[in-house]
Amino acid sequence: MDRVQGLQLFIRVVETGSFSKASADMGLTQPTATKHVAALEARLGARLLYRSTRGVTPTEVGALYYDKCKRIAQELEEADNLALLLQSRVGGQLRISTSVAFGRRVMTPLVLRFMREHPDMSVDLSFDDRYVNLVEQGVDVALRMGRLADSTLGARFLGLNPWLLAASPAYLQAHGTPDSAEAVAAHPCLVYSSVQGDERWSFTLPDGRIQTVPVKGPLRSNNLSAVLSACRAGMGLAVLPHYVARVSLNEGALVPVLPTLSLPSQELHAVYPSPKLLPGKVQVFVNWLQAQLGERWWEKNLEQEPAPAAGPAQAHPPA
Repeated sequence: MDRVQGLQLFIRVVETGSFSKASADMGLTQPTATKHVAALEARLGARLLYRSTRGVTPTEVGALYYDKCKRIAQELEEADNLALLLQSRVGGQLRISTSVAFGRRVMTPLVLRFMREHPDMSVDLSFDDRYVNLVEQGVDVALRMGRLADSTLGARFLGLNPWLLAASPAYLQAHGTPDSAEAVAAHPCLVYSSVQGDERWSFTLPDGRIQTVPVKGPLRSNNLSAVLSACRAGMGLAVLPHYVARVSLNEGALVPVLPTLSLPSQELHAVYPSPKLLPGKVQVFVNWLQAQLGERWWEKNLEQEPAPAAGPAQAHPPA
């Protein structure tokens, strides 16, 4: 029996005046309860209880020991209640980590919306394309693309992050449009090194076969914004996430290339330090984020927000 359980047993013995009642309350046998109190008295070198046929009463030392134990038990209960409260509340600070491109284009507008809906929450939002150790850096939740390597983390699957092959209309007019996966290798290609570091692009053909082609070109970068800018400038073909290319596609600055072929999609997860005892603020945020993303989230204009309601002084702006 650990010391906390032993403390609670001694308190129940004093309060009930009975070993049998105290042991029943604690889910123990009476001999176990009697042996524990006897061992406690031996360790302290003092008699704590008088035993008689009429029941059990504390000695002078036992009464003082009971008072101390009672205060300790109350402190422990308050500590447990505080921990439960902190786990369940949705206020306080939420530390979020994400990659640079996903953070700027997707998470920033979503986090601002979340903060408006949860005004008691403050957010520390950090962008980093390198691997972040959640425990060492005190991160509550991270948004990660691709397969999860660390099985000790808790995670929630949020959806897929699809990619496409794109080019500017000016580039295609000048160099022609490839009509097959093999033809891509003959074009200058803009390589995102964090994913396409081996400079080989894999396409899934309509019949399900995978075809991988070697590519090379004038730019290789670990920054998606740099790859996007070069593609818009007509410097070559690029493989980009849909959420990065969305605005350029809508504007006509980029067009899909070989749309009947598909590229590998990445899994998108919300990741947190432990799969158990998830804090309430993290649970609320992850549930909210999952609802906001939904199906084909990469096609949504996440930055488009309804205008705030005008106050009395703004209801009738001057002409």
